Amino acid sequence: MNIINKKINLPNGKEISIETGKLAKQADGSVVVRMGDTMLLATVVANVDVKDGVDFMPLTVDYREKFASTGKFPGGFLKREARPSDEEILTMRLVDRALRPLFPDDYHADTQVMIQLMSSDKENMPDALACLAASACLAVSDIPFDGPVSEVRIVLIDGAFLINPTFEEMKNADMDLIIAGTMDSIVMVEGEMNEVSENEMLEAIKQAHVVIKEQCQLQLDVASEVAKANPKREYTHEIHNEELRKNIYDFSYQRCYDIAKQGIADKHKRAEMFVAVKEEFKASMSDEEASEFGFLVGQYFKAAQKEAVRRVVLDEQIRLDGRKTTEIRPISSEVGYLPGFVHGSALFTRGETQSLTTLTLGSSLDVQRKDGALAEDDLDFLLHYNFPPFSTGEARMRFSVSRREIGHGNLALRALKPMIPGKPENPYTIRLVSEILESNGSSSMATVCAGTLALMDGGIKLKRPVSGIAMGLIQDQAGKYAVLSDILGDEDHLGDMDFKVTGSEKGITACQMDIKVNGLDYKVLEEALSQAKAGRIHILEEMMKTLPEPRKDFKAHVPRIENISVPEEAIGGIIGKGGETIQTIQSETKTSIGIGDAVDGMANVEIFAEEKEGMVEALRRINLIAYPPVAEVGETYQGKVKNIVAFGAFLEILPGTDALLHISEIDHKRVEKVEEYMKPGDVMDVKVIGRDPKNGKLKISRKALIEKPAAPSQE
Repeated sequence: MNIINKKINLPNGKEISIETGKLAKQADGSVVVRMGDTMLLATVVANVDVKDGVDFMPLTVDYREKFASTGKFPGGFLKREARPSDEEILTMRLVDRALRPLFPDDYHADTQVMIQLMSSDKENMPDALACLAASACLAVSDIPFDGPVSEVRIVLIDGAFLINPTFEEMKNADMDLIIAGTMDSIVMVEGEMNEVSENEMLEAIKQAHVVIKEQCQLQLDVASEVAKANPKREYTHEIHNEELRKNIYDFSYQRCYDIAKQGIADKHKRAEMFVAVKEEFKASMSDEEASEFGFLVGQYFKAAQKEAVRRVVLDEQIRLDGRKTTEIRPISSEVGYLPGFVHGSALFTRGETQSLTTLTLGSSLDVQRKDGALAEDDLDFLLHYNFPPFSTGEARMRFSVSRREIGHGNLALRALKPMIPGKPENPYTIRLVSEILESNGSSSMATVCAGTLALMDGGIKLKRPVSGIAMGLIQDQAGKYAVLSDILGDEDHLGDMDFKVTGSEKGITACQMDIKVNGLDYKVLEEALSQAKAGRIHILEEMMKTLPEPRKDFKAHVPRIENISVPEEAIGGIIGKGGETIQTIQSETKTSIGIGDAVDGMANVEIFAEEKEGMVEALRRINLIAYPPVAEVGETYQGKVKNIVAFGAFLEILPGTDALLHISEIDHKRVEKVEEYMKPGDVMDVKVIGRDPKNGKLKISRKALIEKPAAPSQE
């Protein structure tokens, strides 16, 4: 075996190694990437043959965290790894977005990259190494790839930047960015921040790129010693007709230019006009030409259309819908749109993009419990994003939640999460659901805006409201460029950048950037961030016209939550034998009760109630158990009959405090059978009349509270 192993050190002293030639040698390329005792195995295989009619890159990226890597069993009945978790899917998306732009445009072979976490030290975060591993296995293969590329995580802790932090270090971070890049440029950025400035974000990208270039060089060094990787395989996936390409360009370029210059806001009308141009050309072809070259017509027309639209923006400063480069589409919003028992709702529309977002407030029993190979957490803020086909005027089948829906929902969640107050200001588990009803660009940013308004409509006291905007870029070979605010769907597809930025008036809370061109200048990126800030503030101002601050109180039908702190030793009494006590309280008061782990001898008890009366009663009972009053002689208590015996009955007069009601103390007249006066479960007032001198047990009386009958007349 020709085993190659090379290493580099990060700025913080951590060592990263890449090894190839030992594992998975039948794959086209395979590597093991290691940092500490965290190890990833990455493989790539690409088919030699290509399916007919394929004009795109059929790339599949799969990332899995094996439970054995952390010494755990998978959950569920089968006890084996099943469908990927949301975290694994999000990592797949991060890697895919970094790799996909770097394959040759005419390379269309089915390509599968598989990354597996084989060992974890539970210290180093594997997702920051996944792209490095994926790119490295491509680098040592013969698959055509314009890499290498790599990703790093960079965080901001106490004003200092740190590359690839540990799980523990992440807890104190004010910024969490995953940044991907090549030797020449940045290609992808994603992360969340605690209201950082544009300058801090730009500096993070610059510092990350220094380490990215070192990791790219490491891949080149490894690949230089792998014979298979030099040269790459030859391929002929496309057969072109240059005469047809020129004819289509000559016929359609100016027509498309004229359509784009009109600035038509209706995307369906605009699309119909472009399609009409293509159909007009196709009608001019003979049947033989259409049969032989029909597959190429769409491809060549799209290229001509793209060039025309881009030139209109660069030369005329006119966008497809007629806006200026910095102009935001018309905005309208409405809160409390949904009646009934919805806890909060907002309808946000920007141009032809619309989100209807709902808020639901729940208790700690509603948290999402994560139990993956690495993830063990209780999530009390959930955001789900749904993208039905009717939102773009399509009819297609829907199966499970798409990776795109998971990714867009996660971006919106990260945008809002820093502004959600913690306990005790916000005792609720929060779920936001964004239903995208119309889509023409920036639906994830519409989710952020609608989510902010829904939270405020529901009475959640956000630290500050958040808005979001998607920025675009069009740049030619000569370096002429235009930064576009609030991009359309077509501007995303035809442009060179999709840069989503969210934040409050104070700073950035989340971002997601995909760059489709090499060598993006930092000056352009700085301009995009500045323009995004202006657009973000404008959108925020429009939102605040609808609802300037969170509502003073929750809606009437929102369940209420109360939290009380109890001594650790009281937990057993609250739960009771076999859970009997807590179940009884919940059943009789119609509440849900959750008990947290004890910290410093105290535990938090959360009470979730639909009605105020139930909340008050549950609080009273728990307080009596946690802080039991001492029964005093001469005082009256409400006792509950627990057991009847021949000589009386035992009553619980305080939680955990029983006393004997002797048969002689039931009534002023002689009592023959206790059952004639009471049964188990009955509640009655009794008075403490003393204690047994021998054992100190309480003695209680019912008759002491009953007026004594008058003596019979002697006449």
